[in-house]
Amino acid sequence: MNGVHDFGGMQGYGPVRPEPNEPPFHAEWERRAFAFTLAMGATGQWSLDMSRSMRERLPAVQYLSSTYYEIWLAGLERLMLERGLVFEDELASARMRHAPLPVRRLAADRVAEVLARGASTLRHGDRCARFAVGDTVRMRNMHPPGHTRLPRYVRGRVGRIAEVHGAHVFADAHALSLEESPQWLYTVCFEGRELWGEESDPSLEVSVDAWEPYIEEKAA
Repeated sequence: MNGVHDFGGMQGYGPVRPEPNEPPFHAEWERRAFAFTLAMGATGQWSLDMSRSMRERLPAVQYLSSTYYEIWLAGLERLMLERGLVFEDELASARMRHAPLPVRRLAADRVAEVLARGASTLRHGDRCARFAVGDTVRMRNMHPPGHTRLPRYVRGRVGRIAEVHGAHVFADAHALSLEESPQWLYTVCFEGRELWGEESDPSLEVSVDAWEPYIEEKAA
């Protein structure tokens, strides 16, 4: 979807000023919002791609006026509301007013183990990859209504396949349901001038990981 979350290549948002020695959290509530998100993700009620999609669907004004973890918390509230895991009156009062639904739980003593292990998105591909390292390809000029990991600034542009990563869970489909729909994943490199025009630094190169459905065809 073409939401305000897709900042790449856009102007007018001011400079990026990295914070030296930035801590993971700037307030205790941010730490708790992170913990809530992990705990609820472990219930299996939605996927990581669903949670990303929900954050992207926040109203533009709310998204742009919210901090990083405010966006996480707002997305989590919406996911829980959709699945009947929380109700509007509970959010308004900050009190549980309805019987909880049974969900899978992540035990506190297993958090470090689960986070360290992670979860691979690599899957078995049921067909051969269409493209190979070195191929010159054109990206699709696509504007789907739902979640996509293809940045606006590379759509319709020509790049070169730099790596083939195998078949991975396809984020666009996984954001709609728990169906994984594995697709081949590539790293595609673009010259800066292809993306930003003649005023771009000629030494600039941008790499984007892109699933096969994002690629339209081989280009001359």
